[in-house]
Amino acid sequence: MIFETKRLLVRKLKHSDLEAFYELESNPKVLQYATGEPKNFEESKEDLEQLIKRYGNLTNDFWIYAIERKTDNEFVGTVALVKDEEGNDEIGYRFIERYWGNGFATELCEGLIQYCKSIGMKKLIGCVVDENVASAKILERFNFVAIEKFISDDIGLPETKYELNL
Repeated sequence: MIFETKRLLVRKLKHSDLEAFYELESNPKVLQYATGEPKNFEESKEDLEQLIKRYGNLTNDFWIYAIERKTDNEFVGTVALVKDEEGNDEIGYRFIERYWGNGFATELCEGLIQYCKSIGMKKLIGCVVDENVASAKILERFNFVAIEKFISDDIGLPETKYELNL
């Protein structure tokens, strides 16, 4: 386990997550504000394998973890902790569509901030597509401050970069 919240547990991905991981990665609605196109089953399987292999790399700076519901150990999404181009710690998360609207993103963000503080991180970055109002509100709720507006190279949409000093 990496960390937990009241209802969620964050842990390393495992091969048995494949079906749910595919559900997440193949849904265009989940990916509408994210880098990358929806993936087929084989592409999802390959991505999952690569993400799991990264855990063994001591110089890894691209961590993707599973989010599961404590009540039934159901895989509900993923959370990312990655270094951006400037070496900052950037956060991100995705939830399977059927789990939207349960307050999981807010709960996860609060737990993620606490976890990052506990391991000595000094600052977090979050980039949100401007149309994704719900995600922006979550970051603002936890005192992230908008520091830059830009058009993303990868998806070509207006985004805002947020920062939180821990």
